Amino acid sequence: QVQLAESGGGLVQAGGSLRLSCAASGRTVSTSFMAWFRQPPGKEREFVSIICTGGGITNYADSVRGRFTVSRDNAKNTVYLQMNSLNREDTDVADCAENERWTMGAGGFTSWGQGAKVTASS
Repeated sequence: QVQLAESGGGLVQAGGSLRLSCAASGRTVSTSFMAWFRQPPGKEREFVSIICTGGGITNYADSVRGRFTVSRDNAKNTVYLQMNSLNREDTDVADCAENERWTMGAGGFTSWGQGAKVTASS
């Protein structure tokens, strides 16, 4: 069991950028795969990005590839998501999650953060 707390969400103009942080507490997540998911209004949670334990291997959903960048600082027990070129379709609640397996399915993750609201207006 671990506690995850997201921060950095907010309101941004279309084309702008936000940087989300996911700070873990209770225990280290340095040996875990960490992922970002998002849930647009009225829709189901969907995969955004995942990063390996050391940060050298990442994967992205097609909808965000080239615009978003996931990274981590294990010394700070924190994972980040840099979001660039935000558009209306990126309006959502973003969640970070932990897993021992390399998977893009939300059902495989048991530890979730509180969520960070992201709003992109045109």
